[in-house]
Amino acid sequence: MSSQHRRIDTAGFVIALLLLALAGLVGWDMTKLQLLSPYDVGPKAMPVIVAIGLALLAVGNGIGALRGDLPERESLDWKPIILIVGGLAVLITLIAIGGGFMIGTAILFATTSAAFGRRAFVTDLLLGIVIALVVYLLFAKLLTLSLPAGPLEHLL
Repeated sequence: MSSQHRRIDTAGFVIALLLLALAGLVGWDMTKLQLLSPYDVGPKAMPVIVAIGLALLAVGNGIGALRGDLPERESLDWKPIILIVGGLAVLITLIAIGGGFMIGTAILFATTSAAFGRRAFVTDLLLGIVIALVVYLLFAKLLTLSLPAGPLEHLL
């Protein structure tokens, strides 16, 4: 039996290091929270769980990368990434300039649908408006939480 020498997956190892750094950042940020809870488990519990999960993912990914056991990656298609990031940028920009939550969310929904291969942009935009309206009404009217208001939100 000959032992097969596998190469270290450099990209996988870099991802493991980034996951570990993100786990450290979440853990460090959690220590800055000034929240008091009358119970033993408070709002700080979730960041701890997230940090532990990220650290476990980092360790698993690092071991897989060192062994060369990670699956081969497919070639990267930039179009879906650009569509989703572009939709998110539009949402952030609209919220920042007073365009509101609903219009930005509808655009993000439509661009994300297009990124996943759907070709009905206008229909998805209308669906996004309906979904954003439901979310806005749930948050603003039922839970009395404020979401960024724009022209559509002022009509309600």
